[in-house]
Amino acid sequence: MAEKLKIIPLGGLDEIGKNITVLEYGKDMIVVDCGLGFPDEDMYGVDLVIPDFTYLVQNQKKLRGMFITHGHEDHIGSIPYCMQQVNCPIHGTAMTNGLIKLKLEEHKIADKVKLITHKPGDVVKAGCFSVEFIHVNHSIADAVAFAIHTPVGTVVMTGDFKIDPTAGEGMMDLARLGQLGNEGVLALMADSTNVERTGYTPSENTVAESLDRQFKNCDSRIIVTTFASNMHRIQAVLSIARRHGRKVAVTGRSMENMLKVAQELGYLNVPADTIVDIATIKNLPKNKIVIVSTGSQGENMSALHRMAFSTHKQVDIVGGDRIIISASAIPGNEKAVSRIINELYRKGAEVVYEKSEGLHVSGHACQEELKIVHGLVKPKFFLPVHGEQRHLQIHGKLAKSMGMAPKNILIGEVGKPFELSSRSCKLGAAVPAGVVLVDGTGVGEVGSVVLRDRKHLAEDGMIVVCVNLSAEDGEVITGPDIITRGFIYVKESEELMEALQAVAWEAIDRCQRKRIRDWTAIKSAIKNDLSGYLYKTTKRNPMILPIIMEI
Repeated sequence: MAEKLKIIPLGGLDEIGKNITVLEYGKDMIVVDCGLGFPDEDMYGVDLVIPDFTYLVQNQKKLRGMFITHGHEDHIGSIPYCMQQVNCPIHGTAMTNGLIKLKLEEHKIADKVKLITHKPGDVVKAGCFSVEFIHVNHSIADAVAFAIHTPVGTVVMTGDFKIDPTAGEGMMDLARLGQLGNEGVLALMADSTNVERTGYTPSENTVAESLDRQFKNCDSRIIVTTFASNMHRIQAVLSIARRHGRKVAVTGRSMENMLKVAQELGYLNVPADTIVDIATIKNLPKNKIVIVSTGSQGENMSALHRMAFSTHKQVDIVGGDRIIISASAIPGNEKAVSRIINELYRKGAEVVYEKSEGLHVSGHACQEELKIVHGLVKPKFFLPVHGEQRHLQIHGKLAKSMGMAPKNILIGEVGKPFELSSRSCKLGAAVPAGVVLVDGTGVGEVGSVVLRDRKHLAEDGMIVVCVNLSAEDGEVITGPDIITRGFIYVKESEELMEALQAVAWEAIDRCQRKRIRDWTAIKSAIKNDLSGYLYKTTKRNPMILPIIMEI
């Protein structure tokens, strides 16, 4: 049988974020993107969610390179964790590689990883694959799509994109997509993030106009918060500030890092004498200052959060400050953003954040832009990516509305390969895939059992029963002592504490009468008796930890 091309999503399907896709043919394999996700509400204490790299580790010898579409966290965030397990060259554009290098330096592995920089139009040979870089518009500079030429046909992967005819870096290269469509495209894998929205995504230029209106006739200090990666937006703030005679101070580590990389690579044009150190702003009139800050998503340690809750070392919010939130809340972050806005209002600040103000536009294509790409590329097969199940299904219906045969539209799932020949596409047998949880410096140490325990503790609290037994005859020397955390307030529940102590005594006494000396059996008796009593009397089920020591 002829070899088939396998396209294996290890992330990015049925979820927003954690984008990573493997393409495999014969003895060659490449990876496109390597992003992270953020924890759900029930992932207590988890910092980051990264893909399971088991399949890459198992096939290390086949790995010819990693290709990155752009520098957002959901596309590059897992690279340091991946590169600690496998090693291959990473191919990206200048801005993307600049951000990747920062991450690798943080993890102290920059000298072990080879970064190769390309520009749109470049074609890179990697085993049997040829990967072509194609310019697209997005909310970060230097974003690209890929046309991946394989032995069975061409696969177009759009990455995150929108079509912006007035973009400062030029409109997305639709002409090249049209050429590829005329030459013949086997499969299209397109961004589904905004597929629910009709029409077109507004241009970034509309945000610059809205920001300019907020600066006009404003005699207060202005604080602008936006995504650190959106250099187009930050460039607009710098230019508008200059026009209105204001100095710009930057606060927030990710914002400072992003500005440093963008300036070094020439992606940011900073007017002379515009940026000042945040420590010097107290010496300037308030109507001559703009502060650009992180914190648009309500992050606890962000600069805007610290300002709002009076823990920022250099900036105190005062009445009359105008706070411009030039970003929309990512699903799940609404409460955190709302909390900051309320606190800013409490301090007397004016907060401008409504969608009607035109202060943010998406970086993702809406339905009409997606239709343009589908019409140009004319793929034989369509594999929607980058979205939850509803996004993938709606995108499939959009392709069908444009005349594509339903049998040629495949909705995938993480770990299930698409197996393509020049004439067919079907789902293959699953490979190792899933999520790995990062908690502090621990990678993968938090699993389902640990999460279950954390959930149990968070919902019901904990009771610890401490007993000291004689090593000679098993008699109780001290205890049982009852300690609780997150279950009840002990000083107001003395009767219940005494009752629990009595139940534990009875369980221990019963074991002694039966001459049971096995610690496991005694612990089990204490745990079962307490659990039954607590549920009967309180309808609650705390975690119970008996601790037995022999003296």
